[in-house]
Amino acid sequence: MTVAASEATQEIDKLLALHPKGFDLSLERVTRLLDRLGNPQDRLPPVIHVAGTNGKGSVSAFSRAILEAAGLSVHVHTSPHLVTWHERYRLGVKGGRGAYATDAVLADAVRRVAAANRGEIITVFEILTAVTFVLFSEHPADVAIIEVGLGGRFDATNVIKTPAVTTIMPISLDHQAYLGDRVELIAAEKAGIMKRGCPVVIGQQEEEAARDVLVTTAERLRCPVSVYGQDFMAHEEFGRLIYQDDDGLIDLPLPRLPGRHQYANAAAAIRTIRAAGFDPSDEAIEKGLMTVEWPGRLQRLTSGRLAERAPKRAEIWVDGGHNPGAGKVIAETMANLEERDPRPLFLIIGMINTKDPAGYFQAFSGLAEQVFTVPIRDSDVGIDPAALAEDAAAQGFEVEPVSSVTEALAILSVLFENQPIAPRILIGGSLYLVGNVLADNGTPPR
Repeated sequence: MTVAASEATQEIDKLLALHPKGFDLSLERVTRLLDRLGNPQDRLPPVIHVAGTNGKGSVSAFSRAILEAAGLSVHVHTSPHLVTWHERYRLGVKGGRGAYATDAVLADAVRRVAAANRGEIITVFEILTAVTFVLFSEHPADVAIIEVGLGGRFDATNVIKTPAVTTIMPISLDHQAYLGDRVELIAAEKAGIMKRGCPVVIGQQEEEAARDVLVTTAERLRCPVSVYGQDFMAHEEFGRLIYQDDDGLIDLPLPRLPGRHQYANAAAAIRTIRAAGFDPSDEAIEKGLMTVEWPGRLQRLTSGRLAERAPKRAEIWVDGGHNPGAGKVIAETMANLEERDPRPLFLIIGMINTKDPAGYFQAFSGLAEQVFTVPIRDSDVGIDPAALAEDAAAQGFEVEPVSSVTEALAILSVLFENQPIAPRILIGGSLYLVGNVLADNGTPPR
């Protein structure tokens, strides 16, 4: 039985049919549209503006969890979504956990913004960014966390004149066609969201060239700047997270989100919140780290329709990381799991054609037993599984292209039917694939 699309989805589908897909980096169209809407971006609560190649979703999730634990209401804009468009618009609730915009509220905002555009040339992302500002200006909250969509300097979110803080997370190669083919060029684009005199937090940077560009830009704009490893940091000690900045040390539980890279992400969130002028108690920070959720990023599937098709006792993870930098931290987490609980690792991977498959697969060299390559449903930019299999094979993997995640799980179920050890399975390579998996499994984000 076909399920009818929600009212908001129908409205957005109309826009997708009318306007060109993809990105066309410019601020002219969105600025014109926002002016017609009365410039709602100028009527927001204090804004935490977040950019970065990797980690911006995690730092946003940590920041939201901590601020909500402190009793504040928090709006959050993220992109892309996993299963429904509503995930991009979380509206804060005073003293409680925010919720995605309801279908009626989102559909109404989309219609109003589309009408204000008057059918003029624009990208759908720009319209949906304007929807963010309309919703966040019309619903009271204490703070708004807004993620950059692509790049920074010409991203549609970069119309915020005086953010409470600008946070830039790790930068690596991604979207080279739009942002440049060197990390320092990409860093310069990300640094474009810094505003003169407004605080800046720079998360852990693997690339010194990227870090130098960010620090130089912040200093040129006379922004109070905090740099990971210099002005704030975090490390594990006796199973606890020790956070340190100019205000001293905080002894905290390890973050709920798995992976050592989340220590630095949690630290960046704490520093971001403080730089924005908020002062949550140590208890609120602790509660935030213990309750944080970030669907589709090293998320473990323990039940659901797809999980039931996997080998018995299999450990299943999904992660939407899709570039070499993300592959590195995901592989590190899989290696740490292997040390504590040895299991054969199998990858089920689908990717879109703007990514670097070779760089992603290289991170798992010597760690994964086999790769299954799959298509991404309802996407016209997915890499054909046979072509993706060639990329994996070039990195030395045994590879099998298959028609779906379900087929890959079925093959593994037969392979491990009478085996004493169950496999560890990582499904990923694309947020779009992870969205397909969560929908098929019956475990959409909340």
